[in-house]
Amino acid sequence: MQKEVCSREELDIIKSKIRDIPDFPKKGIIFKDITPLLKDNLSFKLVIDRLADYYSEKKIDYVVAIESRGFIIGSPLAYELGAGFIPIRKKGKLPYKVHRITYSLEYGEDTLEIHEDAIEKGKNVLIIDDLLATGGTIGAAIEMVKKIGGNIVGVAFLIELAFLNGREKLPDCEMVALVSY
Repeated sequence: MQKEVCSREELDIIKSKIRDIPDFPKKGIIFKDITPLLKDNLSFKLVIDRLADYYSEKKIDYVVAIESRGFIIGSPLAYELGAGFIPIRKKGKLPYKVHRITYSLEYGEDTLEIHEDAIEKGKNVLIIDDLLATGGTIGAAIEMVKKIGGNIVGVAFLIELAFLNGREKLPDCEMVALVSY
């Protein structure tokens, strides 16, 4: 059985700092805006502390985060875990040789890249992003990390949109989401 990441009270605090923005980035989408959470030092610290507590015994070598909001959570989490930080970026943003993948998302298509030499074979990796929707982005990230030799210990999100069933695309990964809608 998976241990809890946050208490009910902590989840209520985190959820209270996430606001809905209707029709962004396009009509019919309800965007989960985490900027109020990020500007509140206690809530932001709570998120990082709880994720760090949860993964502290997993021997994480690298936190891999997905551009761009994943970077905001991934960088301080890597610091707290004593791990390296590896960015997965949008096409054309990394300066060295890359592994690239194009995938579908809930409202279009995108391409992500990671440096080919970012992860030594067999190193333990935690992949983090702000939100799990349909699973396309995290699926692409998982494929890239595996391709370059990383051992995925887990994937984590601040938010899961459970009604979009993205979790179903991650059957072989331990997945944690702090809040679910």
